[in-house]
Amino acid sequence: MTNSVEIRRAERGDMTACAGILNRWIDATPWMPRVHDHADVERFYADTVFAERTVLLAENDGTIAGFLSLAADNHVTALYIDASHRGSGIGTRLIEAAKALSPDELSLWTFEHNREAQRFYERQGFQAVSRTDGDNEEQLPDILYRWRAREMQA
Repeated sequence: MTNSVEIRRAERGDMTACAGILNRWIDATPWMPRVHDHADVERFYADTVFAERTVLLAENDGTIAGFLSLAADNHVTALYIDASHRGSGIGTRLIEAAKALSPDELSLWTFEHNREAQRFYERQGFQAVSRTDGDNEEQLPDILYRWRAREMQA
């Protein structure tokens, strides 16, 4: 499937689809509290995420299958793949695109409960560097991961 997937930069009009992917993930994840309603998430993506970050999309036959948002400080602030596209290599393609934009280092947070994400990031070369007991708006324990280019890891 990943051969037919195009990675491209998002346009403002794509933010509704990105927010939809995130909203569906929250709704389907039993341990994840909903701290913002669907409309607030859509507004945040249109007004803030798009304006302040680089958003990369994975598009499959005209459908947005997943997205990654990257802040100017090389911090991945979101990586979500729609349920029907998970396990197809799209997350890897998005991380590779982020590494191309930030070839020295990337960082990101993931929730301690999200073991699948932890395994994914570790396969991508990320290492856990810090943990919190829930110093976030969801009040859930989380883990800071960092990836560094091989030259910097030596």
